[in-house]
Amino acid sequence: QVQLVESGGGLVQDGGSLRLSCEASGRTFSAYAMGWFRQAPGKEREFVAASAWSAGTTHYADSVKGRFTISRDYAKNTLYLQMNSLKPEDTAVYYCYADHKFPIPKSPESWGQGTQVTVSS
Repeated sequence: QVQLVESGGGLVQDGGSLRLSCEASGRTFSAYAMGWFRQAPGKEREFVAASAWSAGTTHYADSVKGRFTISRDYAKNTLYLQMNSLKPEDTAVYYCYADHKFPIPKSPESWGQGTQVTVSS
C-alpha cells in the first residue's frame, strides 16, 4: 500500500487559485493511477480528477474541466491539483488517492488524510 500526505489547502476568494500537493511513499509511484476526490459538508464524496500511470493521460469531472489541472512529478513522487477560477461550490475537503484502476476507482486502495479548501464569495 502507498502512503499519501496532502498539503496546500486553505481559504481563497471567489475566482482565486490554489495548488494542492500529494506526496506518495511506500510503493512505486508510477505503478499507480492517482487522483482526487472531494467531499462537501452534507454531501457524498465525489470524483474530481485522475492521472493514469503514464504521464499525460488524465480525466476530469465535468464540474472542474477547464479550471483544474492534475499533474505528476515522478522525480518527487508527488501529485498536484492546480485549481483556478475557484467557486464557492468548490468548497470541500479534498482527498488524494492511489489505485490500480483508471479513470475512476470504486474504492481506492489508499487515501490521504484530506485537506480543506474553502472558497469565499
